[in-house]
Amino acid sequence: MPVIGFIEAIRQALAEEMERDPRVFIMGLDVKLGAFGATRGLSETCGAARVRNTPISEAGFAGAGIGAAMAGMRPEVEIEFASFFYCCFDQVCNQAAKLRYMSGGQARLPLTFRAPYGAMGSAAAQHSEVVYPQFLGVPGLKIVVPSGVAELKGLLKAAIRDDNPVLMFEPARLGFTTGDVPDGDYILPLGRGAVKREGTDVTIIAIGAMVPKALTVAEEMAKEGISVEVWDPQTLVPLDEEGMLASVAKTGRVVIVDEGHLRGGASGDLAAIIIDKGFDYLNAPIKRVAALDVPIPFSPPLENYVLPDESKIKAAVQEVVS
Repeated sequence: MPVIGFIEAIRQALAEEMERDPRVFIMGLDVKLGAFGATRGLSETCGAARVRNTPISEAGFAGAGIGAAMAGMRPEVEIEFASFFYCCFDQVCNQAAKLRYMSGGQARLPLTFRAPYGAMGSAAAQHSEVVYPQFLGVPGLKIVVPSGVAELKGLLKAAIRDDNPVLMFEPARLGFTTGDVPDGDYILPLGRGAVKREGTDVTIIAIGAMVPKALTVAEEMAKEGISVEVWDPQTLVPLDEEGMLASVAKTGRVVIVDEGHLRGGASGDLAAIIIDKGFDYLNAPIKRVAALDVPIPFSPPLENYVLPDESKIKAAVQEVVS
């Protein structure tokens, strides 16, 4: 399997899907240049008409993407930072999420929104937000959070082929990582989680960029005689509840790790599902490790203090096991 970078995985997925289906096109801020490199060169290889720079108006080009999807195209709309989803919240939640339902299935919305999310190192509060929790309560949207290079490519290709609006949140902190990606038309189905490490004593449910941290902790805990299973949901909507509960039943203890804020976050939603449907499996209370409920600071020491890290995850695992 070739080793490629995180950004290259995005570029390959987009290039392959544009080659496969002439209805796929890209629109967003500076996509011809590619602010982070993910769309760089696609204008030359796929044609300028299919890589469209837009004005600085997320509400405007999100709405244009929705209209294009209803008209039979398969747009891939890039939101430069996930925090900017707030600028087009109405378009995503009131239009994209609802129009297929409100039209009785007559309108299809094969539409993918891509955005890097989370802290990437002193990007400050308006460029470091984890916003997927805000969309969890909006029926009609699929929410994808890949945890690595192969997951990113496989899930993005599946999202582009889906006939429903998909929000693809790409962990900004993984932007410079590399990984093995299978050759060929590699697809990961939406709605299926994955055990990233087998264990018997405690399950860490980790989302996105927290998966590599959880794997590091699992390696450290093994030296202390504690067997940690790491489970990655990969898509929050649809959620692989069966896979998650199977891991919980196996270990009986759960730590949920999310870069989003603790209050109103995805970790609380997952914990509620486990309590509702898997309470009898639990041998200890669920622990959650998440960002503190403050805006993400610019200061590097304060940013590190606010965010989840390996030491906080390890402390939670030790508490649950004890």
